[in-house]
Amino acid sequence: MPGELSRHGDTTGNIYTDLGAETKEALEISKKSRMLARVAIGTASLEDRVRQRCSVAVGDFSMAPLMRFCHEPVHAVTTALAKKSPVITDIRMVQVGIQKKGHDSEVICALDFGSDLAHKRGITRTSAGFIAMEDRISGSIVVIGNAPSALLALCDMVVRGIRPAVIIGTPVGFVNAAESKELLLTLDVPSITNQGTRGGTPVAVAAINECITIYSEARADEGPGNRV
Repeated sequence: MPGELSRHGDTTGNIYTDLGAETKEALEISKKSRMLARVAIGTASLEDRVRQRCSVAVGDFSMAPLMRFCHEPVHAVTTALAKKSPVITDIRMVQVGIQKKGHDSEVICALDFGSDLAHKRGITRTSAGFIAMEDRISGSIVVIGNAPSALLALCDMVVRGIRPAVIIGTPVGFVNAAESKELLLTLDVPSITNQGTRGGTPVAVAAINECITIYSEARADEGPGNRV
């Protein structure tokens, strides 16, 4: 299936899809940005598409070589979307930024859970939210764009046997951000992350949205009668 996902528009094709561009001007801006990213980054793989979008999101092509992909995460996202698995985010900005078109998955924010636990243990609201949602993590698509504490809590869950379908973890900052992402890379779970202190909501949202676009293109190629 990973090879099939690039049929519509392909990574090198002329057809370009941006589910979030709802006007002619928005689409033209998006297309021009993506054309520059293709030239700068290359178009060899679906991962390159994610690298392109993340670089455009931060306005810096030096983001591309920092991106890391483990255990076929793009395929893991599209498979989970086909199952209508929930998408769980760390903060509202990530939740709001994720495209709601092109898929049927619910997008949930961890901040809606675990408030009492955060105060009781004196931990961050995001990490408490994921701890409180522990029984909903397995099989889900987790997108963490801001909170290293949430990613560390999630990594601990994975070590204990909880299995999200895929983790997109790109927390930003100088305290535990780089370390949490390095820990993520050691886990036997599909993941998209980046090296170092950079990252943030724009990178996480760009990564998941490009995977959603790839999934939506694949469904369009299959036709209504063959959609999951």
